[in-house]
Amino acid sequence: MFLHCGKFKIDLSTPKVMGIVNVTPDSFSDGGRNLEVEAAIAHARLLIDEGADILDIGGESTRPGAAPVSDQEELDRVMPVIEGLRDISIPISIDSYKPEVMRAAIAAGASMVNDVNALQSDGALNELAKTNAAVCLMHKQGAPQTMQHHPQYQEIVFEVNTFLHGRISAAKAAGIGSERLVIDPGFGFGKTLEHNLALLKNLQSFTLIGVPVLVGLSRKSMLGAITGRDVGQRLVSSVAAALIAVQRGASIVRVHDVRETVDGLRVLQAIE
Repeated sequence: MFLHCGKFKIDLSTPKVMGIVNVTPDSFSDGGRNLEVEAAIAHARLLIDEGADILDIGGESTRPGAAPVSDQEELDRVMPVIEGLRDISIPISIDSYKPEVMRAAIAAGASMVNDVNALQSDGALNELAKTNAAVCLMHKQGAPQTMQHHPQYQEIVFEVNTFLHGRISAAKAAGIGSERLVIDPGFGFGKTLEHNLALLKNLQSFTLIGVPVLVGLSRKSMLGAITGRDVGQRLVSSVAAALIAVQRGASIVRVHDVRETVDGLRVLQAIE
């Protein structure tokens, strides 16, 4: 299976690592660390050296309780970073649900959109249809400000699966081919620990939809709930979760700790 990602064609016969570059003051794990443009660019280049296959650049935190920012503020954060990485040899993903940000980022060299809103924002479908960029469609319940208050489902695996099927259909109807689509069950986005574990246990079912599955579990609160570790002490559990996700069908894992995840995947691949 290949993912068509702008000028890139990513071979997903082996799992790929998406490195996180947060250009925000308030992301749950590394907020503020890369807020300065040069620091963000340096961090991005470090992740490439560590083995990242894709860089995911975000200028607005979507952690539980996070406040939204304006289009212009998000653009001011991410655009200098994307422009400073024009020479890199791997795809850049823009982590945004705003069509204006998507448009500007793709024009500046991004070749993928990672959308927590699954192209449901007004104009987002049409914006992506005009490009050859890939897009990750993610499930969430509620808005970041309130999504973790009281998430409820009758049958979470079925409901998330149904939602993602629907968004794939909407994307295809808008002219976005399946070779450009990725899905993400949205761990931690309007889900309790029990919900997250059910999704991870049944991750294989999402591969039956027919497009690659991306999983973001790195340093998330569910790992803290399981291990009792603070966010800065979740390296081991994050790598373990990434390996479990790949074993259950994930094609791309979105992580903070690229080097350690790459090493873990090499061991897994060696025995498979």
